Amino acid sequence: MQFGLPRTLYDATHEAFRDTVVRFLRAEVLPRYAGWEEEGRTPRDIWRRAGEIGLLGCSIPEAHGGMGGDFRFDAVVLEELGRHGVAAPAWDMHAYIVAPFITHAGTEEQRRAWLPGMAAGEVIAAIGLTEPDGGSDLKALRTTARRQGDRYVVDGAKTFTTNGHIADYVLLAVKTDPARGARGLSLLWTPLDAPGVTRGRNLRKIGNKAQDTAELFFDGVEVPAGNLIGGENEGWRVLMEGLAQERLVVAVRSVAIAEAALDQTLAYVKGRKAFGGTVFDFQNTQFRLAEMAADIEVARPFVDGCVAAHAAGRLDAVTAAKAKLWTTELADRVLDACLQLHGGYGYIWDMPIARAWADARVHRIYAGTNEIMKYIIGRSL
Repeated sequence: MQFGLPRTLYDATHEAFRDTVVRFLRAEVLPRYAGWEEEGRTPRDIWRRAGEIGLLGCSIPEAHGGMGGDFRFDAVVLEELGRHGVAAPAWDMHAYIVAPFITHAGTEEQRRAWLPGMAAGEVIAAIGLTEPDGGSDLKALRTTARRQGDRYVVDGAKTFTTNGHIADYVLLAVKTDPARGARGLSLLWTPLDAPGVTRGRNLRKIGNKAQDTAELFFDGVEVPAGNLIGGENEGWRVLMEGLAQERLVVAVRSVAIAEAALDQTLAYVKGRKAFGGTVFDFQNTQFRLAEMAADIEVARPFVDGCVAAHAAGRLDAVTAAKAKLWTTELADRVLDACLQLHGGYGYIWDMPIARAWADARVHRIYAGTNEIMKYIIGRSL
């Protein structure tokens, strides 16, 4: 459906890029998607194709193999992934969460070494934060890295690692000075083919089934000291500076998912016959749809404003937390109501609304749970 307020976030260049992304998704991703869900992972060739059209390097500087655009180009991709129900490949984790840490906190030597391969889809990245018994509490990490000469020796475990089975590298959060708590945290660009790395089972999830999610184990893994990103014991600062973008990534996708769900449901209820009319003819249906349309239309300008602010370097952590909290709660409300309006067909996996309902639920959990978002917001009041 068309929403009332005109969008001013994008210009003709962004919309031309959007057309490229849409054609690519419809021609090369959607026809293969069900097979990836069965397999529980995505093949490397689709990553390379995404790299060829610039999807993985939208905001990576041209000097490091990317397009050199701002976050608005990332947002275009995120919107179309959400609109088309594409939860995997996890390009957002790779290109819009991990790559910016290297772009902003890495040395020039590191950027030149690692970013071109990521932008081309030749190198796949993951991030290792959550541990089996740690949840959202990064201060309590148990994975350690001990400096020995020109190397760090890593021991520990991570879980819920998106791309963990197909990735070549993981941006690993480790304790380099455990006695200092959060101030003893560092980030290591860790090769997953190194001796001592074990990839555990591919975790079976409620949704995002085409997206592999790994348990990772590190037993005396040696990582060159030159793979330290942002300086020793500077990991907490680097992570905090990057979390605003991670949360905005989730917010952008969530609004697009809600918009798509409403569009799909409008089409369904207007065509579904019941009691001599259509499901749309019932006042209850119209009232539910009216509520959803109003909520989404109010959310869209706020998220667009956050994207514009972030592209200009002005988005603060509290506003990003508000965007993530509101849009993920909104998307789940909309998806649940839309599924209900589909009746029994809404519970069938082949229906887009069923997939979206299952896929979106994790958004209230990752990038910091919504309870953490409330804590961040409440602390600022």
